Amino acid sequence: MFDPSAPNPANNGGFTPRLGLVCISDCDAVRFRNMTRKRYLQFEPPEREAMLARLYAENVRILGEGVAFCLERGLRLYRLTSRLFPFADEPEGVRVLEPLLPALAAVGRRATAEGLRLVVHPDQFVVLSSDTPQVIENSIKILRMHGMILDALEQPRSAWATIILHGGKGDRAERLVEVVRGLPENIRTRLALENDERAYSAAEILAVCRAAGVPMVFDAHHHLIHERLDSYEDPSVAAFVEAARETWPDPAWQLTHISNGRDGLLDSAHSDLIAVMPSAYRSVPWIEVEAKRKEVAIERLMREWLPTLGA
Repeated sequence: MFDPSAPNPANNGGFTPRLGLVCISDCDAVRFRNMTRKRYLQFEPPEREAMLARLYAENVRILGEGVAFCLERGLRLYRLTSRLFPFADEPEGVRVLEPLLPALAAVGRRATAEGLRLVVHPDQFVVLSSDTPQVIENSIKILRMHGMILDALEQPRSAWATIILHGGKGDRAERLVEVVRGLPENIRTRLALENDERAYSAAEILAVCRAAGVPMVFDAHHHLIHERLDSYEDPSVAAFVEAARETWPDPAWQLTHISNGRDGLLDSAHSDLIAVMPSAYRSVPWIEVEAKRKEVAIERLMREWLPTLGA
């Protein structure tokens, strides 16, 4: 049985980072089904449930294939799609998902047994710092759905099974801390906050994380854009890697993101592959690779970057 508290294999006394796939594959092996709200509302409730039943069953099957896809490639980190079960926060979705819970639990147990960490990054419209109560209420409703899915996958109620959010609306740090502290237990214990390109700098989100008692997911690319830096080797990158690590209940669980700009260092659009890795990431245990070519980018890093860490 895999022990999630155990450190990564040693590499000259340090960590060998584990690289993670985000949601789908570059090839056609892992592609989930989805449904728009517009299409969903075109049908009467009985038809909706039948459609959701087929879609959910297919996505459970594809999720199982996604777990296998990662394990076959030596990956130990996988970000679930936030649209795994569209409308699962609606009564119809809850009813349809119920019969699939045993199959979902089996997928989660396999991931745990074989050492695959599962995390999720809800869509950007999930905003806990809004000044509109309805937006916060809807955001918590969506987070309840993600917490329920992680529970169904039998994932621990800890930051190991991370739910990653951005800070949302700027200049609302106190409100964000207040809302985070009041979240339901199966959300709050998994929640981590990530710095972004516009509203919350790495320094600002670090302060929120410390005040709210949740981990920080450091994104070096977002940091460069926000601060208009000219290199991943800026000393602040290493400083925030270390500061963020201290917010995790277990430093061996620290999770970071990496991406490169498509058309230049400070381009917010993600590139196909990762050409530049911060040297500070050499000591990071877990790295989600946010590149357009998905496993192709990861395989290149495993082939060209990871072997250099022992040098």
